[in-house]
Amino acid sequence: MPDQSIPKSVAVLLKSFESCFTAPTHRRFSILVVGWLLCCSRRWVTRVARASGALGDRHHAGFHRFFSEARWKTDDVWKTLVMHLLTYLPKRIDVIVDDTLCRRNGPRIFGTAMHYDGAASSRASKGAAASVACGHAWVVLAVHVPVPWKGPGIAVPILAKLYRSPKTCPESEYRKRSEIARELVEKLYSWLPSDRRINLLGDREYACKTTLRDLHGSIDFTGPMPMDAMLFEPLEEGYTQKRGTKRIKGPRLPSPSDLAAEEPDAWIELKVKIYGRQVTLLIQTLTCLWYTATGTRLIRVVVTRDPKGNYEDRAFFSTRHAASAKTIVEGVGRRWSIEVSFREAKQSLGFSEAQNGWSRGESPDGRPKPGSQPRGHRGRLAVERTAPFALIVRGIIIVWYLGEDRWRQDVGAHKIQAPWYRSKTTPSFDDMLSAIRGEILSHRYLATPPPERTLAEYQRTLQDLGIAA
Repeated sequence: MPDQSIPKSVAVLLKSFESCFTAPTHRRFSILVVGWLLCCSRRWVTRVARASGALGDRHHAGFHRFFSEARWKTDDVWKTLVMHLLTYLPKRIDVIVDDTLCRRNGPRIFGTAMHYDGAASSRASKGAAASVACGHAWVVLAVHVPVPWKGPGIAVPILAKLYRSPKTCPESEYRKRSEIARELVEKLYSWLPSDRRINLLGDREYACKTTLRDLHGSIDFTGPMPMDAMLFEPLEEGYTQKRGTKRIKGPRLPSPSDLAAEEPDAWIELKVKIYGRQVTLLIQTLTCLWYTATGTRLIRVVVTRDPKGNYEDRAFFSTRHAASAKTIVEGVGRRWSIEVSFREAKQSLGFSEAQNGWSRGESPDGRPKPGSQPRGHRGRLAVERTAPFALIVRGIIIVWYLGEDRWRQDVGAHKIQAPWYRSKTTPSFDDMLSAIRGEILSHRYLATPPPERTLAEYQRTLQDLGIAA
């Protein structure tokens, strides 16, 4: 696909990823990114290639080989994306870690297993059985990017790795989710300039010693804490011990549940902004050691209570022990932005629609089944690359949109097109996708005068984009 068929702003952004690939592979990368943006149907590789308009020039098998065989590393692409995002990030970067399930059915697809499906459990009608599903579980690291418009910011995934169930994974290859999270955050830290700090936000799955013990001093963690956590005072400064086992912590302190049981006079009122609204909480704070998870690193604990009694008491902590209670609670609230990111990636970019990574297996008599077979590790590579590609495309969209600084124009145009929607003051991710899609389409198809394009050409264009059947 020549650069003339896409706008200069998009071409320049895609060219910045050139160092991650060989020249032929980078051309396929650019074609697939544009096709992913333009495709209005399910993001199967063949449909993406068709939407790009490049199938007349290249065989469709080449696009499958891009994911299953070509020599490139997703980490190189992620790193380039991070370098683009650094322009919009503060010195202290909020990084969010979480996992999500992409449903995939079929016994011959690499890496599939039964996993807990948090999205389905809230509407489950068949008990515990409705809370699990077969598919791929991805551990994802995202940066929280402040936005120029009034809003909570955007979570942009910048690393993802497949979690494999211990039931289907060789013991030597198995890694817990918390181990994968630790690996991803340390990799991100190695990419950042030395003047940047990371504030890692995670749920209870990642608030454990596997993730937090001996973590680099420039990486803080903020997240929930069990109400029965064992807390201790730090050792007094200048403490010396002449004999016996060396002490590493001081006397035992009350657990968060013990603090919550204290008299009402112990609670302090605090106003915080979480989940887009201002709320009032009652809090208690404590600076201590949580040796079970963070070792000898000092932490700040915040126990919260809803004064209206609608929610149960909860405890949160941060390894940045000098942080205020307001900073800790609002930081926990920002973790929700990665859930929004997962929803947008699945609904708008087909994050869970990849159709590759299969193998035909063997017949009952032990002979290979007829038909083509992925050779070597091609099925595994296809799985590990295709779904994260949707997250990479999402990051490219956001980097492009922030660089164009056109949000006021888009919001104003939306009010003209939908005058009944007066409350809209900020762009959504779908607005960003529509903007870059419209930019590419107008550049590609309006460059040719209408009389020179036949009706058949217009119909084929609509079919390629998935707009028409």
